[in-house]
Amino acid sequence: MLARGLGLVLRHPKLLALGLLPALISGLLYGTALFFLVDYLPELSATVTWFADGWSEWARDVARVLGGIALVGASVLFGVLTFTAVTLLIGDPFYERISELVEDEFGGVAGEVEVGFWPSLRRSLVDSLRLIGLSILIGIPLFLLGFVPVIGQTVIPVLAGAIGGWLLAVELTGVPFQRRGQRLRHRRVVLAKNRPLALGFGVAVFCCFLIPLGAVLLMPAAIAGATLLARKTLGQPVSAGGSVQAASAGASVNAAGAGSGGVTDHQLGR
Repeated sequence: MLARGLGLVLRHPKLLALGLLPALISGLLYGTALFFLVDYLPELSATVTWFADGWSEWARDVARVLGGIALVGASVLFGVLTFTAVTLLIGDPFYERISELVEDEFGGVAGEVEVGFWPSLRRSLVDSLRLIGLSILIGIPLFLLGFVPVIGQTVIPVLAGAIGGWLLAVELTGVPFQRRGQRLRHRRVVLAKNRPLALGFGVAVFCCFLIPLGAVLLMPAAIAGATLLARKTLGQPVSAGGSVQAASAGASVNAAGAGSGGVTDHQLGR
């Protein structure tokens, strides 16, 4: 889905231009934070390994190295997730437009729910804060497990990538799900039923965001891919042929309804 989203963005430079500015602003903020993290890493490592102050020199040094690795790992996980949340908030109108253009290319959204800018922003903020809170709760035990020799440097990073990928998939699909009147709890249920697809997309985005400038340059593609993911998991077409078939099917249903007296769900009070 990420590759298809990237293809859509590259074929439509307007989508790329819309999504780069908010990501660039967030990138500058997080780049500055990363600079200070690296600059103060020795002091921070000593602070989080205060319990090793009375150990022998070699044991204290090993503890501080492990502490530094764990601190960087937890910061990366938290940084990727909060970068996405902050960027989505800054660029909400831009990413809403990108998602809308992708939807229109594949047949649009039947029964789209119109949400004003401020209500949409408020919902996005609440959902993002929930996901950030969840990432903190998950990040703390992963940080502590990072002190475990071997496992903390092999198994834990893979586990963090999988968890981070899942949370990114949930977060990035917020715009298309909101367009259908569905909130965070609906996203989780739908994506959980398509976990391999959601994880594949989310982990790919997570890994790309670890590359320098990857988060900035690929954010528009991630939004486009997340829109395709939402359509796929909701059983809606994600190809030009599929959208034509869906439109034809919709036309046939409308014609049948008209022929039978035009009785609709709304008229039946459903």
